[in-house]
Amino acid sequence: MPAIKSSTLSSLATFEVTARFSSFTKAAEHLHITTGAVSQQIRQLELQLNFPLFNRHSRGIMLTEQGQMLFDVVHQSLTDIQTMIAKLQQPTAEGEIRLKLTPSFAYKWLVPRLQDFYQQHPEIKIRTFAEGALVDHREAGYDLVIDYCRQPHNKGVLLLPEGLQPVMSPEYEKRFNWNDPACWRQVTLLHDAMPWRDARPDFEWRYWFENMNLKADSEQGHYFNRTDMAMAAAEAGLGVAMARCALLKNDLTSGKLVSPFAPVSANAGYYLISHHHNNAIECFIEWLQKSAEACSPFTSVQ
Repeated sequence: MPAIKSSTLSSLATFEVTARFSSFTKAAEHLHITTGAVSQQIRQLELQLNFPLFNRHSRGIMLTEQGQMLFDVVHQSLTDIQTMIAKLQQPTAEGEIRLKLTPSFAYKWLVPRLQDFYQQHPEIKIRTFAEGALVDHREAGYDLVIDYCRQPHNKGVLLLPEGLQPVMSPEYEKRFNWNDPACWRQVTLLHDAMPWRDARPDFEWRYWFENMNLKADSEQGHYFNRTDMAMAAAEAGLGVAMARCALLKNDLTSGKLVSPFAPVSANAGYYLISHHHNNAIECFIEWLQKSAEACSPFTSVQ
């Protein structure tokens, strides 16, 4: 068997990320390199392999048949390598938990409740990682992952069903007659453009308008890559944000945000994925589930 060049191995790793995101741009952001560098690596890999990996068109890229076959093998191999490295590295301490989640859920839901957990279990440390607007629940380097999505994970359990509710500042609320559907021609929408991977940027507003039987332009307004940023913009009076109820309680209680509408089910929720198990992790999972049950606005996701 001929030896594989180190440059080819590096390009295969870039190919796996590009195929997973179906985008040169998103792969570049994930790898912290330029889009041009990603494109060049893929082209060089295609020349070395002597077959195309992607079909390129005006709307983006799509794996070829050969590309899909190669991706399946490379993705599984890299996953196996990550899993083995995690096992070989120093194991997580019995009293330490590595938790991956989104910044919005961390800041608005988890952090305000953590003191309660530490009071009950001062011997357990939670290391939170919330640097990205989206999380990859397949990353085995973490003990637990909390991911927001519409479809259940194969290995995940529903932690907290979610609801959607338009919110705004008290001053902004006074500017419109919210019982008049025509007001939506003047209202500025504030979007979380990345509720989950591959969601269309206006998905939550479009979903809410359809649920309310309203005809309005769901694409207009300002876009953010995190729902808490959209909520902050609403608090500042920029417009109306489509907020998630689990993240909203303190802002409504304090009066920073108000809403003339009742929440509706988001048909989505926060899913808990476990990669490792020990007594500390099981203890934290039990606390998470009890905390979620105590504040859940909806009992199930349709």
